[in-house]
Amino acid sequence: MSQPTAQVTAAEISRIAGVTRATVSNWRRRHDDFPAPSAGTDTSPLYDLGSVQAWLHERGHTRAADPREELRTAVRFRTPGQGKTAGCIGLVLAAARRSPEETAALADLPDPDLAARATEAVAKVRASIPGAGSTAFLFSPEDGAALRALLRCVTEEGAPAALAVLAERELEDSAATGTYGTPEPLADLAVRLLPPGVARVLDPACGSGALLAAAARRRATALRGQDTVPVQVQRTAAMLSLTAPEADVRLSVGDSLRADAFAALAADAVLCNPPYGDRDWGHDELAYDPRWAYGVPGRSESELAWVQHCLAHLGPGGWAVLILPPATASRSSGRRVRAELVRGGAVRAVVALPAGAAPPLHVGLQLWILQRPEPGGPERKSVLFVDAAGSLSPGAGEQPTGSPRTGFSRAPIDWPGLTARTLAHWEAFTADPDGFAAEPGAAQAVPVVDLLDDLVDLSPARQVRASRTDVDPAELSARTDTGRRELTEAARSLLDAAALTGWSEPGASAREWRTATASDLARGGALTLLRTAPEPKGAESDGVSAAPAPPVLTGADIARGTGPTGDPAELRSESAPVIAVGDVLVRGIAGGTGPMARVAEEADAGALLGPHIHLLRPDPARLDPWFLAGFVDSPDNLAAASTGSTVLHVVPGRLRIPLLPLDEQRRYGEAFRHVHDLRARARLAARLAEETAALLTGGLTGGALIPAEAPPPADAGPA
Repeated sequence: MSQPTAQVTAAEISRIAGVTRATVSNWRRRHDDFPAPSAGTDTSPLYDLGSVQAWLHERGHTRAADPREELRTAVRFRTPGQGKTAGCIGLVLAAARRSPEETAALADLPDPDLAARATEAVAKVRASIPGAGSTAFLFSPEDGAALRALLRCVTEEGAPAALAVLAERELEDSAATGTYGTPEPLADLAVRLLPPGVARVLDPACGSGALLAAAARRRATALRGQDTVPVQVQRTAAMLSLTAPEADVRLSVGDSLRADAFAALAADAVLCNPPYGDRDWGHDELAYDPRWAYGVPGRSESELAWVQHCLAHLGPGGWAVLILPPATASRSSGRRVRAELVRGGAVRAVVALPAGAAPPLHVGLQLWILQRPEPGGPERKSVLFVDAAGSLSPGAGEQPTGSPRTGFSRAPIDWPGLTARTLAHWEAFTADPDGFAAEPGAAQAVPVVDLLDDLVDLSPARQVRASRTDVDPAELSARTDTGRRELTEAARSLLDAAALTGWSEPGASAREWRTATASDLARGGALTLLRTAPEPKGAESDGVSAAPAPPVLTGADIARGTGPTGDPAELRSESAPVIAVGDVLVRGIAGGTGPMARVAEEADAGALLGPHIHLLRPDPARLDPWFLAGFVDSPDNLAAASTGSTVLHVVPGRLRIPLLPLDEQRRYGEAFRHVHDLRARARLAARLAEETAALLTGGLTGGALIPAEAPPPADAGPA
């Protein structure tokens, strides 16, 4: 039986071909042989996917698409009921273990041979993919296009990107709600809050496996995970097979609260980012469950059920770190359970994260650090509260700017700074809880007795705010005066930068020019496109001490306008390009605030290119770097070159550059350099203004500063 023909919209054709919607419209008007609509309406026509791909292939457009988008399209148009996602995940695992040359040779086979070889390959790794039926691992010649898209994505973007695309459709069809992914920097922070030497780690809501993978990077040797969504468990299994091949990994599909697959496990540590706001977590059938040692959670308190589930899986003195929504710390329905957790010494610390640190991005989540009490152990007299959201303002005081694609904006998270400060507070507290030195507005160790009031509010912002009156007035006054002087100097510098001249109008209408894509310019030798490739799977350190590695330039560095701040130990790649003066650096993930591109200067030279950054290295005899960076950073250009649904990835080859003579490029480049300088001075002035305002507000409201008396009016006579 022939399979149904897939239908695509004009927007989907543009993503497949790697062009704009306007280009597709031009093709329809100018080329008589462009495929005619096969379905849909006059205003929303649909086209036969096979016919479109054949037409594009004749004109050399089939390779313009981003590999993720090509795979996403192939997955989206699989017929329902094929149920081969698990088999595709197995093929990702098999392909990632091969060399790029072997994978390319496999993709070049005819459809029948490709299907047969793919079936043989996944049969060898089938035992590593839990919760899948046998038919999921059988491919047919009709799967040829999807298999080639998958193999290309693995080769060019890495196994994690391919696994994420494969999971998208399954997650869209899943009934699971309130589940969110864990960004890698947050997962690494959660693991670093655990004591060293942790071997057995459990994640009872493992999702995509980010927390377990982070634990494996910190030398955990026994990894256990469970999740209700089969594709998440399969995805985690594949990733851990690649990144932690020596670890003892056991994963299970199921609801950890209702059907715990590891009921007898006493782990050294539990890491968990559980579902949020789940009212159907099992309140009625689990009312008498022995896990509720601190009280039965209310129907609306699923998060406190997960907290106690995690504690129940720890041996005495074991640690747990959970990522929870802020309402868990303050909802009245959870007051009694929170009180027992604090009174029993299970809550050791609560860390407030800035909004945007993890999905849902509009909410500032919290890290709860828990420890199962030890019989006869030391009394725990205080709980540490860290307000990383307040003490580390997103973007170091930058003013948010809008994003044309996302509809909202947010400054990038300074993960190195956030991680360093959080760990410093935590390590100081664990070393000497009674002698912990509070940092006003940022960290405070609060006595347990002070927390057990009518609210039992464990919100860090509430608890650290009470310490602001402890500031030395003289010290605060000196800091405020220094801030005002720096702000005045920055404001004068900004005024100088704003006095830009030399602009002229092109005439009655805007100027137009011919453009070329970055891919076209790269093929012509005018520039080189580079990025940090994924680390070869199976590669391990030889244990030989190497020379200190240079720092890593991150996307946050580009957005904030700072020098390289990334840790080379976290790069995990052996092929990161070295940045040179004149390189154009482009953030690979669209959105947020701050510039998306910049020209590398002396401070960047010699640094390693971080993940999710594209490097465009122009030939100075043909392209001016500041001209290139200015047009690359155009919001319209970036929007047209971005693909994805939730996360927008910039495809550098699709960026369009005007074709102008070199002397004219340099004029534009000099103008863009002035604009860059204006932005940098504006960010500095905005940051200093925010810091000075915060010092003044804190001092005035905390009693450390007193407003000056107003002078009498000049014309006032004697009383």
